[in-house]
Amino acid sequence: MVNFKDEIAKLIAQKVEGLELSEIQDMIEVPQDAKMGDYAFPCFKLAKVLRKAPPLIAKGIAESIADAPLFEKVEQVNAYVNMFISKEEFVKDTLTEVLAKGDDFGKTDIGAGKKVIVEYSSPNIAKPFHIGHIRSTVIGNSIYKIYDALGYDVVRINHLGDYGTQFGKMICAYRHWGNKEDVIKEPIKTLLSYYTKFHVEVETHPELDDEAREIFTRLEHGEKEEVELWQWFRDESLKEFTRVYDMLGISFDSYAGESFYSDKMPRFVQELKDKGLLEESQGAQIVDLEPYGLGAALVTKSDGSTLYITRDIAAAVYRKETYDFYKNIYVVASQQNLHFQQWIQIVELLGYEWARDCVHIPFGLVSLEDGTMSTREGRVVFLEDVLNKAVDKTREIIKEKNADASEEDVDDIAKAVGIGAVIFQELSNNRIKDYVFKWDKVLNFDGETGPYVQYTHARCASVLRKAGETIVKKAAALDGVDCKYLCSESAYELAKLLYKFPAVIVDAGDKYEPSIVTRHIVDMAQGFNRFYHDEHILTDNEEEKIAKVALVIAAKDAIKNGLALLGMKAPERM
Repeated sequence: MVNFKDEIAKLIAQKVEGLELSEIQDMIEVPQDAKMGDYAFPCFKLAKVLRKAPPLIAKGIAESIADAPLFEKVEQVNAYVNMFISKEEFVKDTLTEVLAKGDDFGKTDIGAGKKVIVEYSSPNIAKPFHIGHIRSTVIGNSIYKIYDALGYDVVRINHLGDYGTQFGKMICAYRHWGNKEDVIKEPIKTLLSYYTKFHVEVETHPELDDEAREIFTRLEHGEKEEVELWQWFRDESLKEFTRVYDMLGISFDSYAGESFYSDKMPRFVQELKDKGLLEESQGAQIVDLEPYGLGAALVTKSDGSTLYITRDIAAAVYRKETYDFYKNIYVVASQQNLHFQQWIQIVELLGYEWARDCVHIPFGLVSLEDGTMSTREGRVVFLEDVLNKAVDKTREIIKEKNADASEEDVDDIAKAVGIGAVIFQELSNNRIKDYVFKWDKVLNFDGETGPYVQYTHARCASVLRKAGETIVKKAAALDGVDCKYLCSESAYELAKLLYKFPAVIVDAGDKYEPSIVTRHIVDMAQGFNRFYHDEHILTDNEEEKIAKVALVIAAKDAIKNGLALLGMKAPERM
C-alpha cells in the first residue's frame, strides 16, 4: 500500500528548507477529528527557521501542494496544514492490497531471518490448569502469532513446572492417602486433593515435611521408584493439559520444563564461582546485586540444592546455544518481575552479551470474587470448566435463535464462539491490568466482545452468499470495481481502518500487547456495521454492487486475519 505519510513528507520537503525528511515525517499528525483532514502538518517548528509566523508558513505550504493528485483538498487552519487524501485513490489502493493478499493481509517480512522464542503457559505438573493460567497461555499464544505474522521464525516453548520440592510433598501424600485408580480417572483434581490434604495434615504432623524433603532428595538422585511416580504424574498431567490446549487451538514446539535443565545447572554455578560472583550467606550461595538495586539473588540453598534462578540461567544459555535467538520472550506474571531482573542481570555479569535480548513480558493477576486463588487450599477455578461452560451457554443461545440448525453446525459454532468469547475477553484489556474473574462477565456476549466481532464476520459472509458467485468473483478480482461508489463517509472510514491494520500489528509486536489488535478488530467490526446499515450494498446497479461487495470481502478478510492473531476462529454462519 502507498505510505501516504511518506508521500506527504516528500511533497512538503520540496517546499520547505531547513528540515530533514525524517523530521517532517515525525511532525505529520493524524487528527482525532476527521473534519480536520486525514493528515495535518503543524508549522510552529518552522517559525524560527523561516522567520515567519506559523499561520503564514502554513498558508504557503497549503497553496504550494494543493494541486497534487494525492489530495482531494488542502486547507490552512491557523498554524496547521490540513490535508484530505483523494478518497477514490485511497480506497482503490487499500482494496488492491487487501484483496491481493487475502489471508496474508497484514503480514510483513520485518522479522525475516530472525528467530524469536516465546515461552508461555507453563503450568505446574500435578496441579490444576486453572483460570489464572489463561493469561500466560492466550497472551503468549497471541504474541507468537503476531511475531509469526511479522515474519519472524518463532519457537513456542511450554516451560513446564515439573521440578521442585512440591513433588516430594505430592509423592508423600500419594503414598499415605492415594490410589492409582483415582489418579487415572481424574489426575489433576485427585492430585490436587492429595496436595491440599498434605498441607492440612502437616499442621498436626510436622514430620511429614521431613519425609517429603527426603523423598525429593531421592528423586533428585534418580531413585527408581520416585522417578517412576514423578514421570507418571507428569504424563497424566500432560494428558489433561493437552485436552485444554486442543480446545484453545494451541500447540507448542517444546515442552522442555524445569527438569530438563537439572543436569545443566552445575556448569553455571561453577561459572559464577570462577567469575568471583558467588558469596556465602548463612550457608547458602548468593550473588550480591545490591549495586544494581536488585538485592541478593539466592543461587543455591544451604543444602546445595539449586533454585529457579539457576534453572532459568541454564535455560537461557541452552536456548541461545541451541536456537541462536534474536529475542527470548517470557510471558510470565508481574509477580516475577524481580526474579527476571535478577537472573538477566546475572547472565549479563557472566559476560553473555545477549542477556538483554531476554525479555520478560509481565501481566496482571487474576483473582476470584472472594479472594485470591490457592492451590494449597484447593480454591481454584479450572480453565477447562470455564471453556466448557462458555460453550454450553453459547449452544443454548444458538438453539434459541436458530432452531433449524443441525446439531453438528450448532456444536461447531458453539465451540468457536464460546471459547472465542473467553479468549477475546482475556485479550481485550491491557495485559498489565489485574482483574477479578466473574462468570457473568466472561460469559457476557453483548457489547464489544468476541461474539460481536465473529458475528460481524458471519454477516460479511452472508452478504457475499446473497451477492452470488459471479459478483463475488468480479469483486475479488477488482474486475470493474469503480471506487467512486466507495466515497461515502462510512465506506471511507471503513477503508481507513483496513489501511491501518498492518501498522497495528507492528505496533502490537513492538509493545508485546495483543489488546492493540483486539481493539482494532472491534473498530473494524463497528466500521463494517456502520457501512452495512448506512449503505444499500446489493443494489440494482451492478457496478455499484461490485464495488461495495469488494469492500465487504476486504473487511471480511481483515477481521478474519485479526481474529486469527488472537487465536480465534471466524465462523461463516452464526
